[in-house]
Amino acid sequence: MTETIKADLCIIGAGSGGLSVAAGAAMLGRKVVLIEKGEMGGDCLNTGCVPSKALIAAAARAEDMREAEKFGVASAEPKIDFAAVMKHVHGVIESIAPIDSQERFEGLGVTVIREPASFTGPREIRAGDTTVRAKHFVIATGSRPFVPPIPGLDDVPYFTNETLFDNRALPDHLVIIGGGPIGIEMAQAHRRLGAKVTVIEGDKILGREDPELADIVRTQLVKEGVALVEGGKADKIEKTLSGISVTVGARAIEGSHLLIAVGRKPTVDGLNLEAAGVDYDAKGLKTDNRLRTTNKRVYAAGDVAGGRQFTHVAGYHASILIRNILFKAPSKNKEHLAPRVTYCDPELAQIGLTEREAREQHGEVKIARWPFSQNDRAEAERDTQGLVKVITDNKGHVLGAGVVGRGAGDLLQPWVLAISSNLKIRAFTDMIAPYPTRGEASKRAAGAWYSDTLFSDRTKFLVRLLSVFD
Repeated sequence: MTETIKADLCIIGAGSGGLSVAAGAAMLGRKVVLIEKGEMGGDCLNTGCVPSKALIAAAARAEDMREAEKFGVASAEPKIDFAAVMKHVHGVIESIAPIDSQERFEGLGVTVIREPASFTGPREIRAGDTTVRAKHFVIATGSRPFVPPIPGLDDVPYFTNETLFDNRALPDHLVIIGGGPIGIEMAQAHRRLGAKVTVIEGDKILGREDPELADIVRTQLVKEGVALVEGGKADKIEKTLSGISVTVGARAIEGSHLLIAVGRKPTVDGLNLEAAGVDYDAKGLKTDNRLRTTNKRVYAAGDVAGGRQFTHVAGYHASILIRNILFKAPSKNKEHLAPRVTYCDPELAQIGLTEREAREQHGEVKIARWPFSQNDRAEAERDTQGLVKVITDNKGHVLGAGVVGRGAGDLLQPWVLAISSNLKIRAFTDMIAPYPTRGEASKRAAGAWYSDTLFSDRTKFLVRLLSVFD
């Protein structure tokens, strides 16, 4: 028999965005239904952020062993038990899973339905044998890997991020199609764990990032033995006795395993959005600046909303929806303020505009840099790769910032605050940075912004003039 549930809020998708909305609404006393056809926790927990960072952490420990000699400690080539590494990865998932579990959310008072969802009308949805009628809906179904139509791809086995972490045997030669964040992170991790790795990218690797910062990552990857094929399109894929062969122009690249990492597409299949009056395209649901779809009772959160595909953006969307739906307080989506981080080594983190984007939009800009080669903590750690780079207008308003180096994602956060709070670069010269920390580089970069003015002939003349009053 079909059960009908009436609710204040029905959420489709138990990933980062959906779970955050569900928890907030339930704790505010609303009747909430959460529908999820797959695993609780979504992509981030099960096949994305969590397993990839756990794998990267294991790979970093292996690289530390190889690099120990520079600290006076004997270096050693690590013995990699790849199955044990993947056991560690899944152990991390299991440790975090209770936070996202069905049991926890049911404990909060949320009705959880583990079935595919499909709209049957503007304010009604069907999930298994249950019909849900709600005042408002949130679609938070995320995204999934985009698989390009490369001739021969359907005839060979390949990984995406959804299947990569189920692999228990170290690839002999992993060929990766796609040089974006996922491709680069997995390339370096597998190389450090002992695999031969080739990355094929149609343009430049990390093409969205500031080229000056991306070049530092490129140099390190090549140093570690990752083969980069840039500006080359995968024309054909064939199965071989030892694995696969990817044809790039006149060159055939043979490997044992293949990873497809060329981007993602929104998950809308089976939702019957037409019945709800919700418009969408290849990028995702069409929303206004309050994340409302063309059906004003239906909202979107996370990757499916068609914007930046980051877990922290999904969480940010959740906070907007709580304000809009429950508190009736108009709150606009400002995800252009969201930072992004590629968790390679060195890390690459950016917020706001790159130098090229800033020049295109603002014309004349000012650039301030401070290299970690002039940072005492970086020198003590024998890791001086990278720099802090800040882009401002001529009045010192911060338009963008990038950090490449160890811990770049953490070091970027003061610049995230500066841009979101509309601070000028002067705020960094006024702060006292603890010594010795890598964070000093941000203060030094801000100081460098003023160097031309501070040490100009005009300033020297002023100091001489003031000396008369001694």
